[in-house]
Amino acid sequence: MTTPVEVSAELRPSLAGFGTPPVFTLEGMPAARAASGDFFPSAEQVIGDRPIDTEDRTIPGPAGEPDITVTILRPRGLTGVVPGLYNIHGGGMMTGHRVMDTGRLADLVETLGVVAVNVEYRLAPEHPHPAPVEDCYAGLVWMAANAAELGVDADRIIIMGGSAGGGLSAGVALLARDRRGPALIGQLLLCPMIDDRNDTVSSHQYPDSGTWTRQNNDIGWKALLGGAAGTPDASPYAAPLRATDLTGLPPAYIEVGAAEVFRDENVEYASRIWAVGGNAELHVWAGAFHGFDIFAPESIVARAAIAARESWFRRILGL
Repeated sequence: MTTPVEVSAELRPSLAGFGTPPVFTLEGMPAARAASGDFFPSAEQVIGDRPIDTEDRTIPGPAGEPDITVTILRPRGLTGVVPGLYNIHGGGMMTGHRVMDTGRLADLVETLGVVAVNVEYRLAPEHPHPAPVEDCYAGLVWMAANAAELGVDADRIIIMGGSAGGGLSAGVALLARDRRGPALIGQLLLCPMIDDRNDTVSSHQYPDSGTWTRQNNDIGWKALLGGAAGTPDASPYAAPLRATDLTGLPPAYIEVGAAEVFRDENVEYASRIWAVGGNAELHVWAGAFHGFDIFAPESIVARAAIAARESWFRRILGL
């Protein structure tokens, strides 16, 4: 039995406001998605009158697979080329939609003057591995190939995402390295979901509490990997902590809360990158729960986390 790290006093009201975490099942995923379908406002509603232009496009998916949709966010009046952000949304591999990250991306587009491409990918269990990561990789290939038309500097593209999106971002970075695909200048991994074994101390500290529980994490991995979840057959492109070679990867920014399921696997990922001489910046925010920046964006710790990310963006992109 392990004792969980306590959520900080500042964040406890936000966590209490989240309520009892839902319990997902594979059979109930379609209904759960349908119930949350209107939860996230459209990109246009989120952006309002901010000086940002948005555009949805249908682009080619993986070879022989369906097309995928992306949303492009650009600074209004953009001329020339600027750095690009390629974003992958979260949702435990089973839920979520690209619009859930519009606010985060709009802030970055406005603050940094970058172009963001926000990808929609197929979800498990209806579309298990490798469908999600291959969709995300196809979107990155499209972005790099069309960089000039998008107003993006192809030599300054960062891949990013939170939770499942962070795990998929790490998986796409591995694919891009191994396939000699688009060259990434960095990878921003926010509390990434990267280890299907679900057996760390931190995973056992939050079996059924918090915004993302060990119980739901187990369902998410089974949805994505089926019988391979938790076995040596799990692909490193689905569960990047399984990768035996972490050399040659773009600089990583890894952020996680100290009071959440993913803490220990994220710390281990950074440590293993350092062990092979790689570049990683790790932030473990004391007393923070999974998604604290979303549920408590005005908190002191969330503002500190966002400022730290911005510092890394500016250093990596040379802004």
